[in-house]
Amino acid sequence: MKKTIINIICCVAAIVSLASCEKFFTRVPEDKFDAAQFFASETDLIYYTNGLIDVALPSFEAVALTGGDRYTDFCGTRDSETYLQPGKYNSSIATGWAYSNWGFLRQVAYMLDNMENAKGNVSAEAYNHYEGVARFFRALSTFNKVKTFGDCYWIDHVVSPADSTILYGPRQDREFIMHKVAEDLQFACANCRETKSTIYISRYTALALASRICLFEGTYRKYHSVNPSTGKPWNGEYESAEDFLRMAMDYSAELVDKGAYSLHSNFRELFTSIKLPTDEVIWGRSCNEELGVAHKVTYKYCSTTSSLSYGPTKDFVMNFLNLDGTPAPGEVSVTKEFQNRDKRLAATILAPGQKKTDAAGKSVDFAPDFTWTTTGYIWIKWVMPQYSPMNEGGTDKSLNGVPVLRYGEVLLNYAEAAEELGLMTADIWNKTIGQLRKVHGGISSAPLPASVDPYLWDYYTKDVLHPTSLSAVNLEIRRERAVELTFEEGHRWDDLMRWNLGDIVERRYQHKGWRGIYITPEEAASGFDFQGRHYTVSKTKTSNETNYKITTPDDKNHTLSNGSYGYLIYNYRLEWDDKMYLHPIPVTAANVNPNLGQNEGWQWL
Repeated sequence: MKKTIINIICCVAAIVSLASCEKFFTRVPEDKFDAAQFFASETDLIYYTNGLIDVALPSFEAVALTGGDRYTDFCGTRDSETYLQPGKYNSSIATGWAYSNWGFLRQVAYMLDNMENAKGNVSAEAYNHYEGVARFFRALSTFNKVKTFGDCYWIDHVVSPADSTILYGPRQDREFIMHKVAEDLQFACANCRETKSTIYISRYTALALASRICLFEGTYRKYHSVNPSTGKPWNGEYESAEDFLRMAMDYSAELVDKGAYSLHSNFRELFTSIKLPTDEVIWGRSCNEELGVAHKVTYKYCSTTSSLSYGPTKDFVMNFLNLDGTPAPGEVSVTKEFQNRDKRLAATILAPGQKKTDAAGKSVDFAPDFTWTTTGYIWIKWVMPQYSPMNEGGTDKSLNGVPVLRYGEVLLNYAEAAEELGLMTADIWNKTIGQLRKVHGGISSAPLPASVDPYLWDYYTKDVLHPTSLSAVNLEIRRERAVELTFEEGHRWDDLMRWNLGDIVERRYQHKGWRGIYITPEEAASGFDFQGRHYTVSKTKTSNETNYKITTPDDKNHTLSNGSYGYLIYNYRLEWDDKMYLHPIPVTAANVNPNLGQNEGWQWL
């Protein structure tokens, strides 16, 4: 069996590589691959689309570690990426427009250009399914380009050297491109087979992706008054913000009404199971120890030398409600703040009572190591302690799968689209946010909110560059997205981008850095005990694992918000400018095609 699987993988890899081995714009696939003979049966279509799946799925680390969330308001890091460091990023070091970045879209176009060979050899149902799969991939890849660069290109055929419009012409308008993406999603949702699988593309996968993409574009258009690529108002030639929000709501509602998925009762298992829970996970990437498919996510979270000391922030923790549904205070010791809180808090951040297995196989307290974090909190959402350098003789590999599309996100998309359209009802609330809070969070009372949480109101409206009016329901949906999705494939970063709230990354709730655990005056003087260890804060770092060195508010040093006590602040200056909602077009790309133009606010350097 193992040999058969390996042979199939090798065959698929060979097929895909033949379609991607040369430069995107100039290579001629027919010289390398006889498309007329290959795309002639359903088996051929299966092999080719299976090869596309492996390329389209984000890597384990891209989902669980390296997504944009590690550089947001909800995660402190020892160092930030160049993009957010003051004065560091420009078009001369920008990337993302190389030939290789367009290779996958070319592979999809190659299939769509040649799959007509299968007509007459496969049923119309099968043909439409595989066309839907290909168009699913095209929509996904194109959408990712739009998120990064705004105006770009719509690739609907294999580009040849004669295609001067794409090779040397200006970029195409974002609204036209997203119109074409919406068409692809509509086709995929209507024609992909209704089969349940965490690997293969189905109608359920298409509905979930359409839910995500349409919500993103609808809210992006609503909260950004201009196209960031041009600095000019949206032209309104194609779908409006309301149109995209309506599609997001309809696609989400259709998936919910089908009843094929439900919320997994154990939130932590969604991120630490070797076998992905099929009740909630719609699409994901799995490990296979027999085939040597593993990753190093746990190691990167729990390593002093190989990680960025990722630390959840107090601003993130503040989103977790008490079990009775009321907001929790901020000024509470880390030794007490996990008590009677939403169950997802202890499933995401190291809490009292959690265990790990030591090198001798004995269950022992899982205690924080301050060299792993900048904030005093420890991420455990993706951490499998048995595969961690926490244990003597531990390994650097992990075998937990990663969800890419899951039912919980669809419920969030449904709720937000409904609220943005003014169509929220108690019934929609109860089967979306209410369900998430009760099933995943264990919260006893989750009614439609009647009043605004002052903390959330301040967080999303006070001193922000683009304040807007937000309802109590809207704020609670944002809370729920934080609790459910942070550190899953960059959802928090994407949310801030579409809500026009990038400046929150810079100000981080009125601090110069990331706000961490709260240390009481007594704890600042005498230390505190947590998980069987004693932790201190002082001006000398006597033990890296159990002591934070409090110095001056210079860049990249720890201070306390009230001087001698208070929130632990990891001082790190970041920069935000509205031009950063889109990345600049790289100089290297403009050298090839001077007609690309630059995104508004960026300069050619």
